[in-house]
Amino acid sequence: MLTHLALKDFAVVRSAELEFGPGMTVISGETGAGKSLLVDALGFLSGLRADSGVVRHGAERAELSAEFSVDPASPAQAWLRANELDDEGCQLRRVIRADGGSRAFINGRSVTLAQLTELAALLVEIHGQHEHQALLSRPSQLELLDAYAGNATEREQVRLAAAGWSARLREREQLSAQGDVSDRINYLEHQFQELEREELSATAIEALAASHRRQANASGLIDACNAAFSRLAGEESPSVSRQLQQTRSELARMVEHEPRLGDVDALLESANIQLDEALVVLDRVRDDLDADPSQFMELERKLGRIHDLARKHRLAPGQLGERRDAIAQELEGLRGAGERLLSLAAEIETAATQWRAAATRLGKTRQAAAARLSKATTALIAELGMGGGRFEIAIEANPAERPDPLGSERVEFLVSANAGQPPRPLRKVASGGELSRISLAIEVAALGLDAVPTMVFDEVDSGIGGAVSDIVGQKLRALGGKRQVLCVTHLPQVAAQGHAHYRVSKAPVDGMTQSSVELLGSGQREEELARMLGGVEVSREARAAAKRLLIDAG
Repeated sequence: MLTHLALKDFAVVRSAELEFGPGMTVISGETGAGKSLLVDALGFLSGLRADSGVVRHGAERAELSAEFSVDPASPAQAWLRANELDDEGCQLRRVIRADGGSRAFINGRSVTLAQLTELAALLVEIHGQHEHQALLSRPSQLELLDAYAGNATEREQVRLAAAGWSARLREREQLSAQGDVSDRINYLEHQFQELEREELSATAIEALAASHRRQANASGLIDACNAAFSRLAGEESPSVSRQLQQTRSELARMVEHEPRLGDVDALLESANIQLDEALVVLDRVRDDLDADPSQFMELERKLGRIHDLARKHRLAPGQLGERRDAIAQELEGLRGAGERLLSLAAEIETAATQWRAAATRLGKTRQAAAARLSKATTALIAELGMGGGRFEIAIEANPAERPDPLGSERVEFLVSANAGQPPRPLRKVASGGELSRISLAIEVAALGLDAVPTMVFDEVDSGIGGAVSDIVGQKLRALGGKRQVLCVTHLPQVAAQGHAHYRVSKAPVDGMTQSSVELLGSGQREEELARMLGGVEVSREARAAAKRLLIDAG
């Protein structure tokens, strides 16, 4: 719902701010006062092409902003979340420069005009003499008919069936595009067998490299171990262990004179123990070492094959295991491609059958709803002063060759404004006033079932008067019970039905005409209705009639 609209340096408006609530809000004013500027502002905030002519003379730019309260479960809120623009509220802003350029903002962040248009279409719908009316769009007409039919379950079944069909068709196309895969299978099998012969885990490759390094240096290792053992074990001279023991004995005789020598003795004892352990390990290593040329050559060959495979696949040796697994997975898919193609053909046909059945059920709901909505709208058109007029909903088969997520038909709203005339598409109706009233009739008949929360009617009462004016006002008020309604009007019978009333007036300021907007209280509303009834000279009778209109409207 629109809650706030602000205009600055827009046409003849220097500055204006309007607050809106639920129900029906009417906007009136003398001819030329600029009452339709508020609708124009919403149009620019809905994505209309920027026009430098709307910038007030002498100003550098016009600034427009609108704030909406958005239900957390609404399509508009979902759009904001999807585009990462959700915030505490919902604000649309447009800046139009005098040179014709413009910028658009949503919740303070710069957006494209396309994004502004997308969001605005979920927030506000303008009915009047404008090309961007939602009801002129065939997709919007289908959406409104479906809302009237209450066929959400049937539409979801059609969408899911179409999605299932499309997914299987894409899979078949991908498999078919591979062509004859026998050569590919043979090539991959050769690669897999090469890799499968080797132990390719990272741990195994590292162990192989360590064994190769040890065997490559076996002779040097043996010599080093022998020399170390000889020195430590004392094969050619007193052992280090014997020397340590002798040193401890000598120090033990002196410890009574210097207690700290006891600490030295403890350290030497620990060193002797570690030395014995080192000799055990050194002896074990020496026994394990074997300078075997044949073993070294075998390790050399294994490591060489690993490096050859790594160069062939342009990978590090540690990545060869992952490559082997990927080849195995691709082979599995390719070997089953033929069987999968056969099963996909049956699955595609089954999915198409399911879609046709779901589309038939959906089509029946649309046919029934179209008959009801056509009858109700035709009756309302007659009430709105278009006697003999007729509204029809044409349902045409969709010629698409593949299952469509929207169903098997398309709709077109047709209207005949006068008796004896053949119905024509609503988008081709010439008269703006007729078009507005027809749109009003459709919305009232549909009880405001489309998802857009705010509806704007610009001069829907053009060319009518008398009792029809009362009916137009009553229908707009009834629609205001379902949706927020903004209505620009020149008829007092319509204005009296509003829950709130704004008056637009103009006056010269510093030699320049400016428009101002004022929210009217009860007494002011009566005076404005009297002016609309009686013209410039407001008579006692006009005021009495205005008071009666307000009383009758309740």
